[in-house]
Amino acid sequence: MAHHFHPTSLREYDIRGIIGETLGEDDAYAIGRGFGTCLVRAGGKKAAVGYDGRVSSPMLEAALVKGLNDCGVDVVRIGMGPTPMLYYAEAVLDDVDGGIEITGSHNPANYNGFKMVLMGKPFFGADIQKIGRMASAGDWVDGTGVSEHLDILDQYVARVAQAAPQKAFRIGWDAGNGAAGPAIEKLVKMLPGEHHLLFTEVDGQFPNHHPDPTDPANLVDLQRLVAEKKLDFGVAFDGDGDRIGAIDGEGRVIWGDQLLQIYAADVLGDVPGATIIADVKASQALFDRVSALGGQPMMWKTGHSLIKSKMKETGSPLAGEMSGHIFFKHGYYGFDDAIYAAVRLMSASAKLDKSVTALRSEMPEMINTPEMRFQVDESRKFAVIDEVLARLSADGADVNNTDGARVNTPDGWWLLRASNTQDVLVARAEASSEAGLERLAQIDAQLAASGLERGEQAGH
Repeated sequence: MAHHFHPTSLREYDIRGIIGETLGEDDAYAIGRGFGTCLVRAGGKKAAVGYDGRVSSPMLEAALVKGLNDCGVDVVRIGMGPTPMLYYAEAVLDDVDGGIEITGSHNPANYNGFKMVLMGKPFFGADIQKIGRMASAGDWVDGTGVSEHLDILDQYVARVAQAAPQKAFRIGWDAGNGAAGPAIEKLVKMLPGEHHLLFTEVDGQFPNHHPDPTDPANLVDLQRLVAEKKLDFGVAFDGDGDRIGAIDGEGRVIWGDQLLQIYAADVLGDVPGATIIADVKASQALFDRVSALGGQPMMWKTGHSLIKSKMKETGSPLAGEMSGHIFFKHGYYGFDDAIYAAVRLMSASAKLDKSVTALRSEMPEMINTPEMRFQVDESRKFAVIDEVLARLSADGADVNNTDGARVNTPDGWWLLRASNTQDVLVARAEASSEAGLERLAQIDAQLAASGLERGEQAGH
């Protein structure tokens, strides 16, 4: 029985689409069959399945579980919760060989998708394309699996709480009506201090604000709360709880690469000389700070699956992305967990004996552009980057080509890379002064040389 996925749904890091348009029950069943077949052929027998708070998630979960069972795979159904709770189940349950979280992450309410892990490793890229080929060919194993329900939320929250310091903080928490809400409600009861919660009720329509903490517009409620109550700091979460946003006591945003500076100071105190990984969009200030702390900074490709794989390869205890994915192998399991990262922010502040506001104030003020996105035809996306790299190389520019082109100049740096998940090019620039930032306008010249112009920026 063959199945054909909508061509846009099989992405680099996950599978996702619009419910009723590019993603539905039949797709969920086929994903179960494909993933289940991969699991069985790898010698596995059991998978964990969880889902986020979207309206469509229970329907997709039922079809996915049936698909897995029809391959002979037994399923542990952990119910609704954040993606890190699914990763946790996959990491700690003895006989579980893989896991799937049904989640639309920070996408609009009508989206949903699947994040997968197999045999302790992220399942992405070529693995996801293989699921598509297997479905087209009907290349699935048959069997009869059983499913059981397991409530793991309390165990997960207790594990996260182990990282908490004795010191009492006053913190604001904004769950954005996403799947992290119930876990946060339980967690704060186990923490010392005073905790003020926003929007912890799970609502797949996201009535208060969109659950994407990388957009400053979504942090306004948290900033207001921190100001009104004079709190130490505030944390915010995306729709499935694997990305963190934070603000300090003065309401300033602490971006992903700035959080990583704080975490690096904590972790390198315990693991001197360790490799700390960040994606190519991170500030030069982060890489300089890691070096100053005696660590080995490593710039790597953007994408949570790619970073997790690189951490395993290098033995890195800590990694992060601009987007707020933070990965702790130090004291934890190496996956991206925003709830755990929030607790580690308390613990870093306590250990470094400085307030989060003071830690943020110590950072050099760099001037940078937000992430700019330019629509480009899918077929030209990677070709343009190759052309840009060829021209830069001919000019003798100082280029890092880990993921696109990151060009260092005396004033700062600029980046142009192809998105793995959309038909866009992503650009970013940073300098120590406004004048320097203006001199970094080489992005436009490079786009023009490849027959493109910035034009209208594509949205997220």
